[in-house]
Parts: sequence; structure tokens; C-alpha cells
Amino acid sequence: MSDFSRDISDAEFDTEVLTASHKVPVLVDFWAPWCQPCRVLKPILEKLAGEYAGRFLLIKINSDENPDAAARYGVRGIPAVKAFVAGEQVDEFSGALPESQVRAFIERILPSPASALIEAAQAARAEGELSTALALLDDARAADPANVHAWLESAEAYLAGAHVAEARATLDSVEARVRTPTDATRFAALRARVELQVAGQGGDVDALSALVAAKPDDLSARQQLANALALAGRYRDALEQFLALVQRDRQWGDEAGRKGLLNLFTLLAAQADQEALVREYRVKLSRTLN
Repeated sequence: MSDFSRDISDAEFDTEVLTASHKVPVLVDFWAPWCQPCRVLKPILEKLAGEYAGRFLLIKINSDENPDAAARYGVRGIPAVKAFVAGEQVDEFSGALPESQVRAFIERILPSPASALIEAAQAARAEGELSTALALLDDARAADPANVHAWLESAEAYLAGAHVAEARATLDSVEARVRTPTDATRFAALRARVELQVAGQGGDVDALSALVAAKPDDLSARQQLANALALAGRYRDALEQFLALVQRDRQWGDEAGRKGLLNLFTLLAAQADQEALVREYRVKLSRTLN
């Protein structure tokens, strides 16, 4: 055991791997005492863990004694090495690879040169310095064009400044590189926000509310109200108006009510505190359609 390499049990997996991977990439080596290739790979991993001196953490699990984690992550044969970043498995390999290939694998999962620029951009945006944030994110994408987070942060910053066309173009550029479930959820939510900003631009909530109250069957006004409410962050009210569209005429506007609900569900999926609201309106939509 060293500062950069340790053996753990199934019971420690969440803390030592998933939680720890929010601070530094974690490599998990699934092995067993009887496995000859494991004996070849293990010293390579330990050597590199020492050489990289804390830039990643090596976790070793005896899969014979600790079968739960192996089963949880689909280990079929050993040695199996799985990489975790920010609580998610992001890459893997199996077999006793030579040191050069293991080193290349490690380099792929280490924080990129863009990471510090992204953090600086987030801080700038939090201070309201949007132009500074966008410039830093341009630098981040230039430093590491394959860094999906840099592109998603750029799209988010563009949306914060109401630069919808730029946000859409940024998302179009990165779509093919989105891989992890977390990135996919965030990408879909940003795409939904783009569509929402396009649909809700120029809508005055008070004026549209008055119009819908006076003319409840004006479905176009109701759709505009739903979009304006969503753009204002009044998600429950927006969902209620989209649901009303479905209830009054589910086919109207090429199923505008149902599609509006689904778009909002996608947007809210990236917000953990909105899970109950999404579940509630999924049930309401299902009951309305059935």
C-alpha cells in the first residue's frame, strides 16, 4: 500500500472509487491470486501510480474475495482495469497490456490542459463576467478540442448571454463526441434550452396570461405562454399550460403540447431537485393520453 495505490473491499468501493474520483481519476484493477496475467500487469500499474505521483489513484480489488463490484461493473475476465472520473466509469481495458499501452490509457483519462481554463471560466461567469468566461472557454477548446466539458460549458455560457445561434452551433459541433451518461443528459438539457429560448423569445408572461384567461381556446397564445413561463423558470406553470394544450387538442400544432412537455422533461432531467415535478407530469401526461 502507498499514497497512490491501495487494496480495498466491496464495502469500500463507493467511497474509495466513486467519491474519490471526483477529486482525481481512479483506476480499478480487478485481479485474483491465481491469475498469471494479473501478476504481470500489477507491477506495471503500481510503478506508474508511483511515477504519476497522485495524478491518478490505483485501487486494487481481489475479485474472488470481493465479487460484488466485479459483477456491478460487468467484469467478465481478469485482469480488468476500469477508469472512473467524477463518479462514472469512463474507460476500460482487459488483459496484461505492455507498459506503453497502459501509459497511453492513463494519459487519456488525466485532466486535460483545458481543465484549469474551464474552472476559471466558471468563476468568471459566476461573477457576471460573461465575455471573460467565453474567451477562457475559447482557449480551453483550442487547448483540448476533444474536451466535451469545454464545449458544453461554452454552450451554457452562450445561452446565459442569450446568444442562441452560437449555443446551437456549439452543440452541433460536439454532439458526436458526447459519450458518458452525465454528458449526454447535460447535452440534451442544453439542446432543450436552445429550443425553448427560440420558442419563448419575446413572450410577455403577464400579457399572455391575460390573453389566455380571456380566450382559453386560443391554443397559439397558450403555447406562447407555456414557452414564456418555462423561459422564466416557472416550470410547474409551464408544464400545466403544455398539459392543457394536450387536453384541449392533442393533435394541435403537430402535437405541440406533448412535444413541449417532453422538451421540458429533458431540460429538467439535468436538475436533481426537479425529479418529483417531472414524475408528476409524466403521470399526468400518460393519464391524459390513455
